[in-house]
Amino acid sequence: MTLTFEEAAEKVRKLKKTPPDEQMLELYSLYKQSTVGDNTTEKPPGTLDVKGKAKFNAWKSRKGMSKEDAKKAYIAAAEKAIASIGCNP
Repeated sequence: MTLTFEEAAEKVRKLKKTPPDEQMLELYSLYKQSTVGDNTTEKPPGTLDVKGKAKFNAWKSRKGMSKEDAKKAYIAAAEKAIASIGCNP
């Protein structure tokens, strides 16, 4: 079953547990690229904000990816997470 972007995002919010950091950063960066586009924030979070900096860099790495391509990649990543982790009804 192929999900729509909105269905995939809803199911990711209902995952039974939090995905590993690398998978979560992939989902986050693809979601942001899909909904906002390129990260135009001029300055990354401070060095003490490790989580914020990782999220910033993950999203920045998607620069130039179209929103449509990001949505397709997000759906694929979400389906992989749902298959491995499961989601609540």
